[in-house]
Amino acid sequence: MSLMSEVIKIVSEDARLHGFTKVEKIDVIVGDLSNVLPDALELAFYYFQKQGLGILDESTELHIIREKAKAKCQTCMFEFTPDYRLALCPKCRLPNCLLISGETFRVESYEGCDEQ
Repeated sequence: MSLMSEVIKIVSEDARLHGFTKVEKIDVIVGDLSNVLPDALELAFYYFQKQGLGILDESTELHIIREKAKAKCQTCMFEFTPDYRLALCPKCRLPNCLLISGETFRVESYEGCDEQ
C-alpha cells in the first residue's frame, strides 16, 4: 500500500506541475528481484483509484512492466536467470556473478490530460 501511495503521490505532483488535471495511465517497471509483488501493487492501485487519491479516477490504468532477472558470471561470462540476488553460476559453479537486471522498481512513464 505504501509503495503504491508513493507512486501515486509522485505522479500526481509531477502531473500537476505540467498542468494535467487527470492521469490516464501509469507505467511501472517491477523487477523479478525487486521484492515488490505485482499483484499487491495492483490491488493497492485499485483501492486508491476508488478513493480518488491524487488525480486518479476510475478510468486511470496501471500497466506493470515485468523486468526479468539476468545475471552474468564474471569468470566464464555465462548469462543466466538467477533465482536470488546472490547466485552461483550454473555453468562454472563459482559465486562471481553480477546482476544485470531484475532489481528495478520505478515509474517508467505516465499519461495525463488537462481536461476534466
